[in-house]
Parts: sequence; structure tokens; C-alpha cells
Amino acid sequence: MKTRAIPPALLALFFAGAAAAAGAPEAPRPAKAAPAPRTCHLPGAEGALRCLAVPVPLDYAKPAAGALNIHVTVAPAFREGARTDPLFVLAGGPGQAGSEVIRLLPAALKRVRATRDIVFVDQRGTGLSGKLDCESRPEHETMSDAELEAEIHRCIRNSRAPFAAYTTANAARDLEQVRRALGYDKVNVWGGSYGTRLGQAYARAFPGSVRALILDGVAAPEQVVPAAGRDGQAALDKLFEHCARDPGCNRAYPNLRAEFDTLAARAEAGLKLTIANPRTAAPTTVTMSGPRFTGTVHNILYSPADARRLPFLIHSAYQGRWEPFIARQNVSGDFTTESSSAFLLHLAVVCAEDVPRMTPSLMKDEDAMITRAWAGRMPAMCKTMNVPAVPYAAPTMIEAPALLLSGALDPVTAPRRAESAARHMRNARHLVVANAGHGVSQLGCAPRLMREFLDKPTARLDAACLAEIPPPTFQLGSAGPQP
Repeated sequence: MKTRAIPPALLALFFAGAAAAAGAPEAPRPAKAAPAPRTCHLPGAEGALRCLAVPVPLDYAKPAAGALNIHVTVAPAFREGARTDPLFVLAGGPGQAGSEVIRLLPAALKRVRATRDIVFVDQRGTGLSGKLDCESRPEHETMSDAELEAEIHRCIRNSRAPFAAYTTANAARDLEQVRRALGYDKVNVWGGSYGTRLGQAYARAFPGSVRALILDGVAAPEQVVPAAGRDGQAALDKLFEHCARDPGCNRAYPNLRAEFDTLAARAEAGLKLTIANPRTAAPTTVTMSGPRFTGTVHNILYSPADARRLPFLIHSAYQGRWEPFIARQNVSGDFTTESSSAFLLHLAVVCAEDVPRMTPSLMKDEDAMITRAWAGRMPAMCKTMNVPAVPYAAPTMIEAPALLLSGALDPVTAPRRAESAARHMRNARHLVVANAGHGVSQLGCAPRLMREFLDKPTARLDAACLAEIPPPTFQLGSAGPQP
């Protein structure tokens, strides 16, 4: 069994990124030439791809510190006369790898790939670029919060990785090395969630290398990762309001908000549940704590389709049938899947770039039950990480044209974050999708709009079709969402 990230019962989830990194100096040439690409096959892609490893300095300020390899996956353009400006794909987290979002090829990037290479980059410390993670075992799911927290601190102390080298600024320098190694002139950048933060950092550090940006689920320069309470609570409140306005949902769950509040209070006090294990059906005892409950709820809110199942999960748990909720909690830590976010990389970035800016006034402004437990645990984990703080630098203006995509139901990078980021962009267009959450690129006409934008970044873009994306239906029973 491959090692996986510790399940999110205690950790809640990996949030989108926060501030843009400071401008980086021109990157040095690679220590040695990158090897020729090889044919490869990755989960999520039907056809053959090209993979290669690009060597980069581990620490750009200390050339003698050694090197590491950045894994790159290239999906060649379908047409022979491909454009020379590819699309670089930057995944979220921080902690997710480009090779783990190959599923975007048929879902969101098929139209773009018709005329452009799509380049998936595994950020340093993720995926196949020296993943920094913790071993996970099935018994983690039945541990107490204190036991899980001890496991995390033990994992951090046992790692020999130089965490201070794994910053957003260094990841931006790595992208420049990749561009050079592949022989591209200007590139376009697609970033999702934390990838929008890295994309902005790259555009600021190497403005001559970036032709255009598509940022989906936009992280604002001043955003602090653990401070996401306002947007999380707003997304939950909207779900309750939508259920109350939907005749079927309101009829099935007329007391939804009160049932949620009751469950949250019970979980905060600690619940020992004896249930049929959702994986094996064998009797098992699990602990439902406040952090596990709110973390799972926040995770569910990322996707509107998933969120429309939440009333059913809450009502079932309120009636004493916790199995559906526990099964959904297990999804992010499912041992049957091959990919997981690199938790130590997540901490390396957040502890250096965000936690130092968690001021009491900010945390008071962003306080909400749904994220309070995770935010409260971050300082202790960061103390064990012991990485130096990266000073916040005021964002400079991005000159490259940018298309910003937001979901009105996003619990972590709400439209207000994109509006803030756009103030530091010379030519930005912001599109908000009413019925979308954390991720727009794969929905409705968005793939076509992205292709049109990349073909003519400064031309008018008719995005009225995004209003046609319908809301998912609510799940009213065990059979699944209503038709």
C-alpha cells in the first residue's frame, strides 16, 4: 500500500492559497540539461502523454545545497500546427500535484488542447516531485484527535526535508526552469485554488514569460490560508437558505439548521459511535469530534453537487444513522485511491507564508465554527515545522491579461477574493457563476470560453452562457439526488 496523507478527520481540508509570493530574481540555468521526454501513461488520461524530470536547485540562494527533479507531464496538442504558447497547469492545495489533475484534460481542457500543448507541473514537494507527506494507516480513522495530532507532530519531526526551501517563490522559479527546459517562449498559465496564488507569483516574478492567465477559485494576495471562516459560513448559510426555498428539500428537512446546530454541539462534546464500518460492514467504534464534524462539512461545501447531499447526511445523523456521514468523511482519506495532497508541503508553505500573518484581529474577523478548529491547531503544528517566516510583500501590478473565474457558492475563495486580486491586474475580467462552488473550468460553456480567451486574450468575451449552468438537485433519500 502506498503511503497517503493522514485522513482529514482532524486536519479538515487543504484550503486555497493566500498571498502572492515576493518577486523572484531571474532563475539560473539548470545545473544539467533535462532528459528527453518519455512516453508515459497516467491515471485520468486515455492516451499516451510525455513525461520528463527537470532538475532545479533545491535552494536557489545556496547552489551547493543540491538539486531536485520537477516532474512535468505534457499532453501534446491534437493538431499538428499547434500554437507555440502552451498552457501550464498549476494544481491547488498547496499540496496537490499537476499529475494528479490530469482528469482536467477531457473535462475542462479538451478545447484548449486542440491547438496548444497542456503542461502539468508537479510543484516541488508534491506528486512525483519529491512528495512531502505523512504515512497513513487505516487505524488513523479510529484514533482520537489527540492521537492524530501526536501522529502529525511525530511525522514532522521524523522528516529530514529542508522545509524552508519549499516556498511559493521557489516554486515560481521552478516554473521558469521548466519553461526553459521545454524550449517555450511565452506560456499561458491556468491555476486552480492555490495554483492561482502560484500563478500570480510566477507572473510577477517573470512577467516576460507569461502571455495570459486563467485563474479559477482565485486567492487574493492578502488572503491567509487558515482564515476562511467568513466564506465557509456564508456557503453553509446559503445551503440552508436554498434548502428552505426548495419545496422538496424543505418538506424533507424542515428543521435543517436546528438539526445541524444540535449535531455540532454533540460532536463538540465528543460522540462515541458504534456503527457498521462503511468499508467493511463490520461493527466498529469511531469518535465524532467537533473538528471531524465541521471539517467534513466544510469539505462537502466545495462542490455544490456534494453540498446538495449534505441535508440528507445531517438529517440521517440527527436521527442516529451516522453511516452515510462517516462514509462521506472517509472519501478524502480513501485508501483505494492513488493520489493525495502532500501534507508536509502544505504545512511548509502555510507555516512560512500565512501563519505569521494570523493576527488576533484577522482571526476575530474570520472566526466561524466551521473553520475554528483547524485554524486553532495550525500554530502548534507550525511550531514543530520550525520554518522561517516569509515576509509579506505588497503585490505589484500584473500586466498579462487575466480571466478570473469564481463560484458564488465557494466556501474558501469566494468572489470577493478575486475582486481583491483583480485590483492588482492591469487587464482582468472576472466571471462569477451563480450555481458553482470551488471550481468553474469544467462546467457548462467554461471550457469554450477559456479557449476563446486564450486565442484572443484582449477581445470581448460573451459569457452569458455561464448563467445557464443549473443548480444540482437535493438528495431527499437514500436512493440519491432527485432527478
